[in-house]
Amino acid sequence: MLSGNIRKGLIFCGICSPLLFIITDIIAGNLYNGYSFNEQAVSELFAIGAPTSHIVVPLFSICSILLLVFAIGIWVLCKNSHRIHILAIMVMGNAANSLILWNLFPMHMRGVQTTFTDTMHAILAINPFIPVSILLGIIIYRGWFKYYSLVTILLLLISAVISFSYISPLLSHQQTPWLGFIERVSIYAHQLWHAILAVMLIKDSGGQVAESVIDKSRIFSKEVQK
Repeated sequence: MLSGNIRKGLIFCGICSPLLFIITDIIAGNLYNGYSFNEQAVSELFAIGAPTSHIVVPLFSICSILLLVFAIGIWVLCKNSHRIHILAIMVMGNAANSLILWNLFPMHMRGVQTTFTDTMHAILAINPFIPVSILLGIIIYRGWFKYYSLVTILLLLISAVISFSYISPLLSHQQTPWLGFIERVSIYAHQLWHAILAVMLIKDSGGQVAESVIDKSRIFSKEVQK
C-alpha cells in the first residue's frame, strides 16, 4: 500500500510534465535560429535534421514519462472509481502515443521530400487520447472543472478545424502564418488541463470528491430508473 505522500508525488508529476513541456518549447524555439513561434509547428523543433532535435526529443520524452507516472497516480489515488480508471488509461495512452511520436516518427524539415515517417507523424499527432480524456472530465466531474473541461475541448476542436487548412501549404512548403500560434493554443490548453486536474486531485485528498461525484450520479441514475 502506497503512502499518501507517494501517491501525491505521483500526481504531482501531472504538474511537472506540462511545465517541462512548455519550458522546453520556449527554450528550443529561441535556440533554433530563424524559428517562428507564430508560423512554425512545435513538431518542427524535433524534426529530422532540426538543430534542436537533440534537446527536444529527450526532454519531451521525459514529459511523456512524467505523464505516464501521473496516470498511474490517478489510478492509485482513485482506486474505487471505474470511470476515473478509464481516464487514467486515456492519459497512459496519451503518454505512450507521444513517446512513439517523439522518438520513432519525427517529421522532416520543410523543403525535404516527405516519407512514411511523415505520414505516421501526422497520424500520431491526432492523438485521440487527449480529447477523450477531457470529455471524461466533463462526464465525471461537476461544478467549475466540468465547465473548464468543456471550454478546453472547444478550444481543441476550433484549433483542429483551423489547423486542417494548413495541411496543403505545409506539404507544399509554403508559408503558414499563425500555424504555430494556433497549434500552441491547443497544446498549451490540454497541457494546462492536465496540470489543473493534478492540482485538483491533490487538493481533494485522494480523489474522494471525484468518487463522491460518481456515487451521486449512480444514485441519480437509479432514482430515474425507478
